[in-house]
This record gives sequence, C-alpha cells and structure tokens, in this order.
Amino acid sequence: MVDDPFEGHEVWFLTGSQGLYGEETLQQVAEQSQRVAVALDEAAEVPVRVVWKPVLTDAAAIRRAMGEANEDPSCVGVVTWMHTFSPAKMWITGLDALRKPLLHLHTQADAALPWATIDMDFMNLNQAAHGDREYGFVLTRLRMPRTTVAGHVSDPRVRSRVGSWARAATAAAAARSLRLARFGDNMRNVAVTEGDKVEAEIRFGMSVNTWGVNDLVAVVDAVEDKAVDALVEEYGDRYDWADDCRPGGERHEAVRYQARIEAALRRFLEDGGFTAFTTNFQDLGGLRQLPGLAVQRLMADGYGFGGEGDWKTAALLRTLKVAAAGLPGGTSFMEDYTYDLTGTPKILGAHMLEVCPTIAGDRPRVEVHPLSIGGREDPARLVFTAAPGEGVVVGWCDLGDRFRWVANEVDVVEPDEPLPNLPVARAVWQPRPDFATATEGWLTAGGPHHTVLSTAVGADELTDLAEVFATELVLIDAETTRRSLARELRWGAAYHRLAQGL
Repeated sequence: MVDDPFEGHEVWFLTGSQGLYGEETLQQVAEQSQRVAVALDEAAEVPVRVVWKPVLTDAAAIRRAMGEANEDPSCVGVVTWMHTFSPAKMWITGLDALRKPLLHLHTQADAALPWATIDMDFMNLNQAAHGDREYGFVLTRLRMPRTTVAGHVSDPRVRSRVGSWARAATAAAAARSLRLARFGDNMRNVAVTEGDKVEAEIRFGMSVNTWGVNDLVAVVDAVEDKAVDALVEEYGDRYDWADDCRPGGERHEAVRYQARIEAALRRFLEDGGFTAFTTNFQDLGGLRQLPGLAVQRLMADGYGFGGEGDWKTAALLRTLKVAAAGLPGGTSFMEDYTYDLTGTPKILGAHMLEVCPTIAGDRPRVEVHPLSIGGREDPARLVFTAAPGEGVVVGWCDLGDRFRWVANEVDVVEPDEPLPNLPVARAVWQPRPDFATATEGWLTAGGPHHTVLSTAVGADELTDLAEVFATELVLIDAETTRRSLARELRWGAAYHRLAQGL
C-alpha cells in the first residue's frame, strides 16, 4: 500500500448519561460502556482502534469532546451510545460542531435480560431502548449525517456494520487529505471526465491540480539503471513473462522502460505527497510509452488512478482502496467495453492497459503489444483475467448542480471461452438484477463509462461514504426494478436540490 491507512487512526466511543442517577450508577455506566468499547476494539471486523472516552453527562462536556474529536488528526470518527436516558438537548451544540463521521450505536450492555431479577434499579441503568430514541430524534432534527446500527456487539452482523462504517470513516479521512496529480489534461471532447474541482475540494477535501507531462519526463530520464534493474528483477519474481519480454528478448527494452516510468512515478508521487494521479494518451510529452505496467503496479500498492485525465475516478479509486485495505478481493480502475448478449448477458470490462492486478484470478503475465492510439512505442502491461466473486461497480459523475455516485452490484464470472488474442487485463461480470434493468438504470442515472470495480468492498461502505459526504448514491442491486429506480431518481433530484437550500 501507499501506507497502512488504518495505522495511527482511531474512532472515539462516547457514552451519554446524566447526573440524575448518582455516582454509583454512573460508575456502572462507565464500566459497562468500557466493556462495549473493548468488545468493538477487539473485534476483527473493526480495522481501527476503538478508544473509550469518559461518560458524558452535560452539554459543556459533550461540546468539549466533539471539539477535541474535530482537532485530533488520529480520530476519524465518533461512535455514540446513550447507555441511560441522556436528555438530547444537551447534545445539540456538540453535535452541531462535530465535523467527523458519526455512528449511532443502539445497543445495551448485555444481550439477555435477567428476567427473574429485574427491578427498577436495573431499569434505570439499562434504558438505552428509549434513551437512544430521544437522541435519534435530535439527530434527525439536526439533519445529522450518520450511520445507525442496532443490536448487541456480540452479534457478528453488528460488528461487521461497525467495521464497514469505520472503513468508510477512514476512507473519508483519506479523501479529505488526498492530493491528486493530473499529468496533462482530459481527453479532448469527452464529457463525463470533466468536473468541478473546486466543488470537489469543498465537499470532499481533495486537492486536484495539473502538472506538465514533461515534469514527469524529467524524472523518468533521471532514473538510474540500478533502480530499473531492481524492478525488472521483482517483475521476474512476481509475474509470468511472454518469451519476447524476457531479458535478451526483442521486447525486453519495452519492459525496462515501463520499469523506468514506474520508478519515476513513485518518486514524483512520494515527493509531492500524492496518492492518486491521472494520465492521458493524447498528452504524453516526451514519454516513449503510455504508462501501463507502471500504473498497474502503483494501483496494486494503493494509489488511485484514472485514464484520460479522469480525476474523479482516480480519487474514487484511492478512497475505495483505503476502505478495502486488508480485505479479500481487489479494487481496480475499470471501463465497460463490450457485451455478450447471448444466454445470460455479460459485460466485458477492460481498459487500454490500466487494470489493477489485485483483482487477478491467475498469475499476471508481462506482455508487450502495439497500442493503436497515442502514437508512441508499444507499451508493456500485465495481462490477466479477474477472479470470480461478488463485486460492485461504481462511477462518479458531475451533474452540474451536484455530484452523483452510481453503483451496480455484480457477479464477476469466468469468461465463457479463453481470450488468447485480447492483449489486456479484463473482467467479465453479470450485473444485478439483470442486464437490461441494470444497464438501462445506469444509462438513465447518467453513470460514467470509467468506473471502479471492487470485489473487496460493497454497498455498506458505499452507503456510509455517501452519507458522510452528503453525496447522492444510486445503487442498482438485486431488488431494483425500472419503476423503483425511476422513482428513486426523481425523489433524489428533488431531495438534493432542496437540501442545498436547507
């Protein structure tokens, strides 16, 4: 990875109560809330530390806690639980000040009730059932973006949902500090790769700027041969090779040049603090090849990427790479290319060169083939087919008055037949609920042709991220119908336009 996205990050566990019950009860509240926090902290599903904070019983303490969460760079989000009845007006000023993702955990200390021994002392202590309803009302009244999870922390479903939110919160923190380098501009006359970079920085925090391609070329030209040798040796350890690409083969120099580009890109991105970038085959300056193998390997290490200057997809890929860190499966830049409309229709996705090997089902193979666009030398790339599995395809479009994410749950499958003459990495998938509904919905929603394909994260993380960023998410899944999607798009348009004025 570019870094370990969860290292040094934590979520704070805040418990609400009030002074009415006395010190003995508050001590029990503290002990029980610590137990819940420890259970989440020890859960394998939750990828960051869960840090317990002292019980909050008045507005001033709540306001201080929220302010401290805002200012602590290690804190990526806040979990709140009203253990007892915490009058929610106390929370208004603190919640109004909170700028970090919020999870409302509706739980209780123990899963089972001690039916034979319940008395009013027990009832006064364990009243989250209505304490959280009081709190939930104020969250709704404040129109607070949040994720709500109900259930006991011993339930794997609850731990999984909290973990998904924690991944989304960490990814949101990464997005808010993301620096993206565009090498050149967008592909000429293409609409969907355009977008409002100022609005993206306001809403998401990401900084998107352009560098001349020859700024990169200067770094490429300065790469020492020993750095190239080291990378080529690594390629030999990790990948299969076409015979003509091996050392001494007629196309081996093309592989070495991609290694030179990779070394230069890494240096440029690391020196500038960039975690995402774009290229454009129409704007290559002094580069001898369109970056291919180099881009694939950088994506595998966690960098975001978009082809043809598509900075939105590059930023989305980086964000989802962070959310997916450590999970099985992979996450890649992708493009819908062509269809098989026989039997159960399928989509064949690929790109000119740049598909991430984290989604590979077989050992990638280093190959060099001609590229009919760009006017440069034949570039080296990794060729493979994506592993089967459940996945999601996500695209980001700028509708002018707002951003929209369009997502489709899919099943990645094996190709019906071998693809011996297709010289690029590829994925084949069946969209849910079916080809016609999914593709008609995607087109109606204005979904782009550049996407992120992930078999590691899914609807939960996307939903939480969209909530954090107050961004529209159109999700096409197994339950989607044409009528339901049409209603969702109409209602979504009305909501997001009204929300801008709220």
